[in-house]
Amino acid sequence: MKAVGSSAGVAQTQDIPASLFPSAAFYSPGRSYDEMFAADGSVRAHYVALQNRMSSLSPTELANRQRTLEQSFLLQGITFTVYGAEATTERIIPTDLFPRIIPAAEWAKIEAGLTQRLKALNLFLADIYGDQKILADGLVPRELILDAPSYRREMRGLYVPHNTYVNVSGADLIRDEAGEFAVLEDNLRVPSGVSYMLANRDAAKRTFPGTYRTANVRPVERYPDLLLATLKSLVADWRPNPQVVVMTPGVYNSAYYEHAYLARLMGTPLVEGRDLLVHDNMVYMRTTVGLRRIDVIYRRVDDDFIDPLTFRRDSGLGAAGLFNAYRAGNVAIANAPGTGVADDKAVYAYTPEIIRYYLSEEPILPIIETFLCREPSQLSHVLANLHKFVVKAVGASGGYGMLVGPHATVAERAEFAERIKADPDNYIAQPTIQLSTAPCLVDGRIEPRHVDLRPFVLAGQRIVVTPGALTRVALKRGSLVVNSSQGGGSKDTWVLADEDPVP
Repeated sequence: MKAVGSSAGVAQTQDIPASLFPSAAFYSPGRSYDEMFAADGSVRAHYVALQNRMSSLSPTELANRQRTLEQSFLLQGITFTVYGAEATTERIIPTDLFPRIIPAAEWAKIEAGLTQRLKALNLFLADIYGDQKILADGLVPRELILDAPSYRREMRGLYVPHNTYVNVSGADLIRDEAGEFAVLEDNLRVPSGVSYMLANRDAAKRTFPGTYRTANVRPVERYPDLLLATLKSLVADWRPNPQVVVMTPGVYNSAYYEHAYLARLMGTPLVEGRDLLVHDNMVYMRTTVGLRRIDVIYRRVDDDFIDPLTFRRDSGLGAAGLFNAYRAGNVAIANAPGTGVADDKAVYAYTPEIIRYYLSEEPILPIIETFLCREPSQLSHVLANLHKFVVKAVGASGGYGMLVGPHATVAERAEFAERIKADPDNYIAQPTIQLSTAPCLVDGRIEPRHVDLRPFVLAGQRIVVTPGALTRVALKRGSLVVNSSQGGGSKDTWVLADEDPVP
């Protein structure tokens, strides 16, 4: 494919070997915005250096690099778990060797938008667990919040350091057919995937070392240090050298690799609930030399399971009395219990108004039009147009509990319609968006695959947006589902430090 000279963000470069493309010489993203190629087939300016390197490698060389990358992930044990899989529950996450590249100007808008969004959502959480002014003013339905399973009445009136209920977030962004970024959903409970962002960067630097060095890519390697600093800041006013731990459900959790990886990079202990002891509302960790007090818990355990005395009594994953210690202010927990109500897929529909209410600003990043099935008129519209919508369960994640209407059969849509009618409060619907595509090496050829973007944001004394992200890839041709649990993969994301990388 030859690039055509243009002043509109594209530049001329060399051909990619035609044998790498499907149908001998054609790469077609359809109606989707393609990250690398403009509509006329030319290469976008910020991809020129990578394009030149791709064109210099034969299909065999690319296949060898892909194989080396996969072996690297295997040796490092970079895995995820698929619950319910018949053959095995642990798999190597599929990873594509071609990085996604985002220019500096685009990233500046993403960074500003995510900072604004997290600031507003933390104010929202402080309000609904405090004076509840937004509910009294009627901007968000009171029953939507107070009746939500993720709303924790135990959090009412509790002190939260810096009023930052969400210390680690991972919003999912998509790029629409016009090339504009929008927020698809917020991940505010125990967001995962940052370890894959770091691992992908390490792999990309070894796969295309020369291109990486000259492209002026912003580094992501400081994330573990920034995370540790954020966690320590939660108790900096009363503990000069706080002890931080990462709390995991255990080795059978889908993200256990990430829990262990982050603990190792931060130099902090990795603990399970059974390793903890609460005495006089102080939390201690059992060690070989006795008990050690814990000040900050970066928990990767869902609310329901962190303390059997306060939440689920049948939980064996938490520590009895942990929430009482938290209530007494003797330990900090990140993210705070109860944050899930703010990333509820129904609450998502109100986030533009939440931003306006607390910040008196217009949202920098738009959201996707969302229909609430709890509203009778919207329910009727959704049921009449299921073939056009993506329907999601309000509390589900990981690609489970959803219907992609255009790709579903008539029988599947009919069956899902009955589910919606039986529990309309549990579902929202959104128009099917053609996610942007990016080039991927698939079966020895370069083909477009749909992608989304998960940047990671830290909030303590200040908000920091990591200058990189996890790009998730729908590896099945035509699929819009990027979740690793549903057959998706990932690739590195290069955020450029300026607009003119050196070719």
